Amino acid sequence: MRRLDPHILLSALWLFILLNIIFRDIHQFVLASHIEMLLTGYYNGIKITEGLMLLGGFLVQVPIAMVLFSLLLARRIGRPVTFLAAIVTAGTLLSSSPTDMDDTFHLVIEIVALVAIFWTAWMWPVHEHSAPQSDACSS
Repeated sequence: MRRLDPHILLSALWLFILLNIIFRDIHQFVLASHIEMLLTGYYNGIKITEGLMLLGGFLVQVPIAMVLFSLLLARRIGRPVTFLAAIVTAGTLLSSSPTDMDDTFHLVIEIVALVAIFWTAWMWPVHEHSAPQSDACSS
């Protein structure tokens, strides 16, 4: 397998997690019981409030922001930010237990991807090589 720059690999892994989260959520909308539950204003016995929706917005911003931050931040800052984001995201994913087999499947995939993110950040080389510039940029 080809070795990728840690910035690119981390960004791709965060995007992979996001796509799984989004598909998992969209996938639930084909279940009538899911739609009925949402229409009551409660989800798995928890009242859906504006505050809860705002918290959800903040929590989903973590992996969204990490897609970009993984590309932009240098190792010195990117590594601890990645560890923190992976822990927050894992906590978010594990805060509600899966209700069926497809939820469990997606959760396992997301956790494996988070382990890969943690491992990539842990193994991030101290000395980063700067990207080679093309001839067009070196005039």
